[in-house]
Amino acid sequence: MIALYIIIGVALLALIIWTIRRQRSLKLRAHLMQEAMRNHDFTFRLPTDGLLPGERAMQQTLNQMGETIRQQVNQSEVESWERLTRVLTHEMMNATAPITSISQLMLGREDVKGTPLEPGIQAIYDTSRHLSDFVSNYRKMSELEKPVLTDVSFSPLLEDVCKAYPELTWEISIHNDITVKADVGMLRQVLMNMTKNAKEAGAKKITIEQIDDSSNNQKLTLFIGNDGLPIPAENRQSLFIPFFTTKRNGNGIGLSLSRRMMVQQGGMLDLAEKQLFGCHAGFILTIQMKTLNDKTNTLKR
Repeated sequence: MIALYIIIGVALLALIIWTIRRQRSLKLRAHLMQEAMRNHDFTFRLPTDGLLPGERAMQQTLNQMGETIRQQVNQSEVESWERLTRVLTHEMMNATAPITSISQLMLGREDVKGTPLEPGIQAIYDTSRHLSDFVSNYRKMSELEKPVLTDVSFSPLLEDVCKAYPELTWEISIHNDITVKADVGMLRQVLMNMTKNAKEAGAKKITIEQIDDSSNNQKLTLFIGNDGLPIPAENRQSLFIPFFTTKRNGNGIGLSLSRRMMVQQGGMLDLAEKQLFGCHAGFILTIQMKTLNDKTNTLKR
């Protein structure tokens, strides 16, 4: 009988110790999730291995919640920039249109041609025209047509983009027979914009790799990286802000427009936190997915 009591006592002690350690582990998980949210790291994930069924379900929900919050924050950011861009372009067009019109009229006058006034008026006209063209590019941000979502075979679409840039080396690792739910024109434009940006950054090779995410099997997640110049740390937070560019002749519309196109299609375009081997810059492209087969196809060009 005493031996039985000893066994029960040891079992209870072991249970108490296990419970205390389990609670500490759960408390640490909660703290890590809280710190990630506080630092706006909505991609933060904690593993679900070794958890009890209820704990695993809770952790999966928290992981998915972070993704949902990230999508909502990004969508709100896109909508805010859209409204601001609409207001700014409207006001700037109203201001530059009369200047362009009047300066053009003055250049046609006989008492201006060949006089010292002509170079100054020409400079005013050229500057106002340049500003008008500059603003017109940003109007695209607020004039996108509503996307028409259809079932799109992703591999043929990607092949078209590859053919448009034969001078680049392409390394593609994606599942076969992927069908996404997207606007084919918008999706092609996003892929072209990203490739164009990579080429302008000196890239010679584009890497596209599928990221399998068991917690979100309704979306196709792709890493799209290149071996061009890396993105400076001080510019990473500003990449998707309209008007922001580090290029001498850039207009700062490519990435911000591409993100808005993806948001309208129910997807997202983000900067990758970690790079694959051989890549100096990378992005995460998320697209609504229709079907997915298990085989993997690797292409090299």
